[in-house]
Amino acid sequence: MFKRTRYAIVLLGASVTALLALCVARHVPMADLLVYRAEGVAAASGGGGLYGFTVTEWGLPATYPPFAALVFVPLGWVPLTLLKGAFLLGNIALTGLLVQLSCRAAGLRPAPATLCAVTGGALWFEPVLQTVLFGQINLGLACLILWDLGRPVGARGKGIALGIATGVKLTPAVFIVYLFLRGRRREASYAVAGAAGTAALGALVLPYASREFWGRRVFETGRVGKAWIVDNQALQGAVARLLHTAEPGLLWAVPAGLVALGGLCVAVRARDDAHGVVLAALTGLLVSPISWSHHWVWCVPLLALLWSGGHRRTTVAVAFLFTARSMWLLPHQGGLDLHLPWWQQPLAAPYPVLGVGLLLAAGLRQPSARSSSASTIRYA
Repeated sequence: MFKRTRYAIVLLGASVTALLALCVARHVPMADLLVYRAEGVAAASGGGGLYGFTVTEWGLPATYPPFAALVFVPLGWVPLTLLKGAFLLGNIALTGLLVQLSCRAAGLRPAPATLCAVTGGALWFEPVLQTVLFGQINLGLACLILWDLGRPVGARGKGIALGIATGVKLTPAVFIVYLFLRGRRREASYAVAGAAGTAALGALVLPYASREFWGRRVFETGRVGKAWIVDNQALQGAVARLLHTAEPGLLWAVPAGLVALGGLCVAVRARDDAHGVVLAALTGLLVSPISWSHHWVWCVPLLALLWSGGHRRTTVAVAFLFTARSMWLLPHQGGLDLHLPWWQQPLAAPYPVLGVGLLLAAGLRQPSARSSSASTIRYA
């Protein structure tokens, strides 16, 4: 046992050291962290120019609600080099926490040595690695949501943390819809109250920015980035590349609507809440206009569920898919993303292909009767 623990710690240490060396060698700019910091500085100055600036060589704007800018205010108080180091180490720690929460949700009881070894490997999943390199907050939000939904049934304020996550980044709203459809209206109501509270706080402290965001910016999906590039692992990106058009229109909206309806139905009828939450996450990632590859950190709880269900070969195959980085091996500079031949299309959209396949498989394997609406994520 001691020898196995020692090997696991060495593996984790080697993985972290390699990641740190990669970051140093590439002079990682952490572009998204620079946007967050600029949002915090703008909010501290009254928020008048919150949605007017761009930063980095890529001209990145602020895209989150005003409440997020308030959360980011402290980022402007820390020297940039120190801030990057804190985000780097923080995301490494959050990877370990996400692994632990995912195992508990799946009903697994791994030894500490196993947790260390799995965390060392999880750092190299493409969504996790990209989150670290970009200085993103995906891991923190996923941990917050899994922790909140994994609390015991009837826990005080269960759902509020989900609402706060929604107030920072709107995409977690899919879990609120899931809770309502699953019949867990108390938790869903708390989540709605939490999200509404963040919007109210943003309107109170940053009234001009709130009017601008909720009245105009929230509808400007193109502001987030080009939907057709391989970075976008949502259905819209896959359809745009497949049809060689930057504006797929109804040819994307119709299948996205069907996936949203079917995915939520499958999630609601899942045999337990752990499966339901992950299926809802996959649905949200697929139907969102843009889901950058680093948004798919939900691969970690997905893999935990596959392993706990006895699907060992499938787990290995899915883990390889999330490590292979096939979309980055294709020509994708400039407008080359829109001119990929048919045989490269699956390689350019591995996550949407997997997501749709998993939803279909879950629907076909689903039990005839759903579990009790009071069921929750299983915590050991």
